Amino acid sequence: MPVDPYILLLLGTVGLAALVPARGTAASVTSGASTAAIAFLFFLYGARLSTREALEGLRHWRLHVTVLACTFVIFPLLGLAARGLVPVFLTHNLYTGLLFLTLVPSTIQSSIAFTSMARGNVPAAICAGSFSSLVGIVVTPLLAAALLGSSGGGFSADSLVEIVLQLLVPFLAGQLLRRWIGGFVTRHKKVLGLVDRGSILLVVYTAFSEGMVRGIWHQVSPLRLGGLLVVEAALLAVMLALTWYGGRALGFGREDRIAIQFAGSKKSLASGLPMASVLFGAQASLAVLPLMLFHQMQLMVCAVIAKRRAHDADSPALDPEPAAASRTAVGTATRSG
Repeated sequence: MPVDPYILLLLGTVGLAALVPARGTAASVTSGASTAAIAFLFFLYGARLSTREALEGLRHWRLHVTVLACTFVIFPLLGLAARGLVPVFLTHNLYTGLLFLTLVPSTIQSSIAFTSMARGNVPAAICAGSFSSLVGIVVTPLLAAALLGSSGGGFSADSLVEIVLQLLVPFLAGQLLRRWIGGFVTRHKKVLGLVDRGSILLVVYTAFSEGMVRGIWHQVSPLRLGGLLVVEAALLAVMLALTWYGGRALGFGREDRIAIQFAGSKKSLASGLPMASVLFGAQASLAVLPLMLFHQMQLMVCAVIAKRRAHDADSPALDPEPAAASRTAVGTATRSG
């Protein structure tokens, strides 16, 4: 199964923070740069989101409500249920990170890629991922305030204000300026994508440096990490099954169920990391560890599932539903993109 090269870069950044953590003046500089990078990230998110596509996607509201319910209702409920695994499988800090993982929005790019690979409803996946990211800017901090409370690294009303100023305001600014800068963003999306990823690496380095300086990594053992991986594998398996068979129970066709499965079972590293750095402060490194591990796990597993769905679409004996509509949806998305 493939390993995302970006995950290797993230792990390398964690290793760099462990060997050469930022201290003193360097820590202040990296912290300020990280804050600016997060604001810029969400400005770009706002500039990229097509309001027209989002409004057109409202016509398929049942699918989007289903994905949002999976992301912000079922996932958090499973996260709360995992509280019973403390302290046998998880430490309190790892559980806090796991619970935070269940609160972040879904992915956009990988949901679209896997839906296309599996010959599902690509336009629906585009809108579902966009809606999830937009809703998550507001809902994730509110859920964190309600479910994490004081365990969220000193979570308070000030954290909500910081979220608004650092994430929501830049996002809205990007939306307002999209009319003038949208074309530039589209033409230079590869370069800006590198800026995106570089910004997230800076956020990771800052968070893990602070964790190293404060000595919080002494709280994690290999055995505990193994327990975390087992719990996350179970969480992913449950969500993949619920989104697929639940979609069928709700009367969705094959193409829509594919979009629901890939958009409703995934969590966004790009959105979660910046939010964690704001919400958790010095505890951010442990808080994002479960999300980083889950991100790689979901990519590996969903790649296998997407290939299987594509094979089923080409095999009428295995899947009686015609694949022609799926190909039409993919072609439509390609032309509109």
